[in-house]
Amino acid sequence: MRASYLFTSESVSEGHPDKVCDRISDEIVDLFYREGPKAGIDPWAIRAACETLTTTNKVVIAGETRGPKLPAEQLDQVIRDAIKDIGYEQDGFHWRTCDIDILLHEQSADIAQGVDAQQPTNREEGAGDQGIMFGYASNETPELMPAPIFYAHKILRLIAEARHAGKEKVLGPDSKSQVTVQYENGKPVGVREIVVSHQHLVEDMTSNQVRERVEPYVRAALPEGWITDKTIWHINPTGKFFIGGPDGDTGLTGRKIIVDTYGGAAPHGGGAFSGKDPTKVDRSAAYAARYLAKNIVAAGLADKATLQLAYAIGVARPLSIYIDTHGTGKVAEDKLEKAVAGSMDLTPRGIRKHLDLNKPIYARTSAYGHFGRQPDADGGFSWEKTDLAEALKKAV
Repeated sequence: MRASYLFTSESVSEGHPDKVCDRISDEIVDLFYREGPKAGIDPWAIRAACETLTTTNKVVIAGETRGPKLPAEQLDQVIRDAIKDIGYEQDGFHWRTCDIDILLHEQSADIAQGVDAQQPTNREEGAGDQGIMFGYASNETPELMPAPIFYAHKILRLIAEARHAGKEKVLGPDSKSQVTVQYENGKPVGVREIVVSHQHLVEDMTSNQVRERVEPYVRAALPEGWITDKTIWHINPTGKFFIGGPDGDTGLTGRKIIVDTYGGAAPHGGGAFSGKDPTKVDRSAAYAARYLAKNIVAAGLADKATLQLAYAIGVARPLSIYIDTHGTGKVAEDKLEKAVAGSMDLTPRGIRKHLDLNKPIYARTSAYGHFGRQPDADGGFSWEKTDLAEALKKAV
């Protein structure tokens, strides 16, 4: 591994057009998990795969579902409530006036027969698709996340919290950040470059005026001493960011998969998360891979760990488990692979059961990263727990 280098990651806010779409798609997944049990439907039987597109005053949502028969009016209201909560009340994109097309239909029977458990053959519930999923953890932050993506998220999250609290009324919902971190001897020690592009609701605001607003949150987000007189700032480098959100750029579910994960510090299998119920291993197995990698590092078995899982559609067991500790492991990787396989059931059903994923916990994941978050009391971000660390230590 290189000892000294620069590494950059970016984040985008909840008001970015693609993140608006991720939020809407995940709101539909949550709606099915909230309403399904009320209709007497077993949460294990619920299916949802929702894709959203947004543009000027237009939302289109399409996909396949199985579960409660929800009226179009209820779906419409959930979408509008999400847009309102993000903060869009602009002429070009307003929660009250935007036109919404809902094009959801029943899940394909061909896919269902491969995913559902079948009796009397006793066939296990299979993966919802083929694919490879990666998990990663590093001890360079307390949250066991790569520093560049963690702090890029934190900058935007702090600004968003202030905006929602009414402290920054001149800032709009749409924003992006980028952090270039200086590593020395393999550890993050400071920030070389900072980029924040933030929508402003007063048209003639200058870049310097926007910087006055956002700089305190940037400084609050980063560790003490990381910003120096050598740090280079780029705040609204185009000079103006008044037209934002879907009115300024079309949004689509699943286009920010690197933002959602590790900021480019680890591999990505290519599958997006938002809009998918946890039978889709793109989502659930990526959560399981993060959970396992994080517990390996939390157990002190490695300073860094990348874990890959592979699945085939309709097949329950993972085809392979691969672990790379990047030369930081305290035990051999093949021993870790065996320990992981013996410590957690990595079938789709086993993952859902272990991480308790059949719940309406997904809309909250749609912005500021699916990883590096604190587990919630209601089961949200359960994959961020480190409750498997002792079992892994014993296993090796």
